[in-house]
Amino acid sequence: MRWTIKPKPSPEKIHHLAKALTVKDFVATLLVQRGIETFEEAKAFFRPSLIHLHDPYLMKDMDKAVERIELAIQNQERILVFGDYDVDGTTAVSLVASYLKTYYPNVDTYIPDRYLEGYGISFKGIDYAEDNEFSLIIALDCGIKSIDHVAYATAKNIDFIICDHHRPGEKLPAAVAVLDPKRNDCTYPYDELCGCGVGFKLIQALGSNRNQTIDDLLPYLDLVATAIAADIVPMTGENRVLAHFGLQVINSSPRPGIKALIHQVKKQTLDITDVVFIVAPRINAAGRIRHGNYAVQLLTEFDFEQAQEFASEIEKNNADRKELDQQITKEALHQIISNNEENCYSTVVFQEDWHKGVIGIVASRLIETHYRPTLVFTKSGEKYAASARSVKGFDVYNALEACAEHLEQFGGHMYAAGMTLLPENYAAFKAAFEKQVRDTILPKQRVPEIEVDIEIDFDTISPKFIRILKQFEPYGPLNMTPVFLTKNVIETGYGKPMGKENEHLRLFVKQNNSEGLAAIGFGLGNKIDCTTNQKPFEAVYCIDENEWNGKITTQLRLKDIRS
Repeated sequence: MRWTIKPKPSPEKIHHLAKALTVKDFVATLLVQRGIETFEEAKAFFRPSLIHLHDPYLMKDMDKAVERIELAIQNQERILVFGDYDVDGTTAVSLVASYLKTYYPNVDTYIPDRYLEGYGISFKGIDYAEDNEFSLIIALDCGIKSIDHVAYATAKNIDFIICDHHRPGEKLPAAVAVLDPKRNDCTYPYDELCGCGVGFKLIQALGSNRNQTIDDLLPYLDLVATAIAADIVPMTGENRVLAHFGLQVINSSPRPGIKALIHQVKKQTLDITDVVFIVAPRINAAGRIRHGNYAVQLLTEFDFEQAQEFASEIEKNNADRKELDQQITKEALHQIISNNEENCYSTVVFQEDWHKGVIGIVASRLIETHYRPTLVFTKSGEKYAASARSVKGFDVYNALEACAEHLEQFGGHMYAAGMTLLPENYAAFKAAFEKQVRDTILPKQRVPEIEVDIEIDFDTISPKFIRILKQFEPYGPLNMTPVFLTKNVIETGYGKPMGKENEHLRLFVKQNNSEGLAAIGFGLGNKIDCTTNQKPFEAVYCIDENEWNGKITTQLRLKDIRS
């Protein structure tokens, strides 16, 4: 692990903000590191408000999208809401479809089959629309590169509205409207929305035509917050506002489907991390193991008993998913060793019977052992399909673009992508990708990094400081949970390894004359020797609260320790 302490902002900025907010310098430092330098910016950060949401009509083509939907309603046309099988896609479809159905019944949904149709808009989906007399398709979380698909639909007199957040290609599809804040010609003030977020801007615009206010749309924010958490988009600007209020909905009056998922795990109050690790994987499991339709059924069901039945089925899917990804990870790690590829700059593995629904998870798991850009391939019809995951700072999308001659199609983000290729091109692609990564990755990107916000002493950790930290939530990219460094830490003698194989670490620590603090380090059991015989050590950690038997205590969540 490489420890990197963030550069300290200028003392003038720190002191100015600390004085304006009447807080300590270390609190002001954490804020300035997040780009918050004035009282007004801090007020917006600590007190997210719905008034901070932008006018949806600032998004290019929004007027065209609304006009076409209103025309469809006026003419009693059938509308098909289409979206991908992941969390962002299924929540977006559930959001737009359930909103439209509140005043227009002629709406249906379509989620492509992960295995038969693959990612994005499919010809099969368009044929389904033609066969069932749909004349308007609203595509969510996909479509920005679907030039041929939109042309195919146009020839069948089917119009498209595309709501996407992925990077466009050189040419846009000839749809009636293309809503994507990443369009070069779109001046919308915030371009980091997820697909469900773009869908929300669409219903916000539609709602304004019906004299609805943002308060009328609050019930839909449980879906938006779930998508923001799952899609790992920056937790800044509009995303932070939407996630903040979406969490309130999740914890007070969630839709029956989300309530049923939470009921399965019997947790009282969820934070954004719980959404990432409890709600999102279960929604994803439907599309991974069975079909994304099951997720949409769950999220649009308004009878709680029926939603519980759907949630129970999805819980089984999630258990199957866990079993599959553990088995495939084991097989992939064995393949890396067998092929003597431990020292490569990238990981590219393939086995034709690996379950397509979990290869993205497996790619992430492999990075935990071999820290490098990773692609996991399986057979999909007559082609090979893969999920890619990357390491901090390395743009896997750009690397794939450099190897595009070997690929049939690809798409995605800096840190996650999907692709297909013909079997005969696999070996050439694997060699080209390894060379591209070797030539472009920086030495520091090959070592896992812990980014430390600031060094503090334990006596800084007061109830007031913890209350302030709680107001930094919700956490996510560009507003990550603060990581602290403390030196001269002493273990008080109660520390011990934990877990079936002693893989975790439980400590009770002090510094100088501070009060003792409980600390837990997952995966750090092999570092117990750093803490014995009251040898001083350094620790990097986040500050948590642990609830046990109704009592809440402060706990350090260790990320790493060293002598």
